[in-house]
Amino acid sequence: MNHRAKNVKPLARKEGLVVQELPDEVLVYDLDRDKAHCLNETAAMVWRKCDGSATTTAITKALENELHKPVDEKLVWLALDQLGRNNLLKHMPAPPPVLSGLNRREMVRALGIAAAVAIPVVTSIVAPTPAQAATCLPSGAACTADALCCSGSCPGAPSGTCA
Repeated sequence: MNHRAKNVKPLARKEGLVVQELPDEVLVYDLDRDKAHCLNETAAMVWRKCDGSATTTAITKALENELHKPVDEKLVWLALDQLGRNNLLKHMPAPPPVLSGLNRREMVRALGIAAAVAIPVVTSIVAPTPAQAATCLPSGAACTADALCCSGSCPGAPSGTCA
């Protein structure tokens, strides 16, 4: 890796996110984009280390200390790529020239088959907005307010029937 790439200090995005730590993963909900992300243990470790002061080399060493296994810095770059693509970093750091232009499959291949640590994975889904997630009661259903009915009419509320 070149000197410039080793001095990259990635910064995780924290604003507009709801974070739930679980034993082997981290769930992150992006309020700005209505997207939910599940970071596996490796991706979560990298994301937690992205404090804006740690270089990719320091993050790699920290992972080695936590996992008690050797870690290739390419693994950190793969995690950063996924975190950046999912808007979980303040800005996407430029990868070193040896990894620049590689797609994710090629990056995984560059790590080698015998990686001692699980490949970082960020799985994402688009969550419905509150308006999209809202359901309404069909005609004939018991209702207590107009807003509950698809028709917008609940004659006889508070114990009415949707029109």
